[in-house]
Amino acid sequence: MTVVRTPGGLSFRFRGRALAVAAACLAVALGTGVLLIGSGDFPMSPADVVRTLLGRGSAADDLIVNRLRLPRVATGLAAGAALGLAGAVFQSLVRNPLGSPDVLGFSQGAATGVLAVIVLTGGGTAAVAAGAAGGGLATGLVVLAVAGRHGAHGQRLILIGIGVAAILTGVNGYLLTQARIVDAARAVLWLTGSLDGRDWADAAPVLGALAVLGPLVLVGCGRALRMLEMGDDAAHGLGVPIERVRLVLLVAAVLLTSLAAAAAGPVAFVALTAPQLARRLTRTPGPNLLSAACMGAALLVAADFAAQRAFPGHQLPVGVVTGLLGGGYLVWLLVTQRKTGRI
Repeated sequence: MTVVRTPGGLSFRFRGRALAVAAACLAVALGTGVLLIGSGDFPMSPADVVRTLLGRGSAADDLIVNRLRLPRVATGLAAGAALGLAGAVFQSLVRNPLGSPDVLGFSQGAATGVLAVIVLTGGGTAAVAAGAAGGGLATGLVVLAVAGRHGAHGQRLILIGIGVAAILTGVNGYLLTQARIVDAARAVLWLTGSLDGRDWADAAPVLGALAVLGPLVLVGCGRALRMLEMGDDAAHGLGVPIERVRLVLLVAAVLLTSLAAAAAGPVAFVALTAPQLARRLTRTPGPNLLSAACMGAALLVAADFAAQRAFPGHQLPVGVVTGLLGGGYLVWLLVTQRKTGRI
């Protein structure tokens, strides 16, 4: 661990390997994003893409890169980072690798809010973002109310979340049956998880959430979260206001999950796998928040790249790729957890 002190008396501690892993994941995410921008019906080399991003491309290149393709890639990077960060927070609070928003029901709650907006009002981007945030927060309140004051962590929260997720899956299916055929088709595509047709209006809510909630989680609550992983008694003994910190982190993680879902749909398993892969690469204890966020961004854009290239002439929704890979990872994780006696 390295400690850096500023002239103002502030000190920052970081682990070199964790920082290197975060930098490597960020480089992979950005590099894959450049490849994504350059692929399509009008292919461009990575050099041409970078030159256009720096403002030195032709008018045609500027239209293709900055107005048509960059918003999609920015949405994927932001949604992946938000899911990775939210997943790391949930898994640290629950102290279980299964504690992701997919399992706890928050992704399904955001989907319910979006479906209600699409089916009942046919709302646009702003309404969809508001519906996702409202649905996710409402689901969080229900889960916490059922879990009780002292049940907002551990196996109990996971079991309650699974039950709530099952209920919301049924509600979402009912909402689809009540939609007009056009709205139902739009909702099904969104439920699969897709980055098709995304513009800056779709990316803006999740980018804003990362700008506001990212520093709050990483800097404001990162140290407290590491202490909460040691248990409530140890954290309380070290002076952590447990209930307040846990509530702030839960609200922040739910909002990040919900707005990521509003931007790209309820993309499966990114929030589950990104923190675990980051922790295995860094080989360090703790939530590894920054590494998880960068890993989430890299996973989502890499899955989108694979979705576009897997079947030439037929582009898959990104949620299909993450579901296939993440589902296999979940099975492996359940097997290893069972062997260790944790489930």
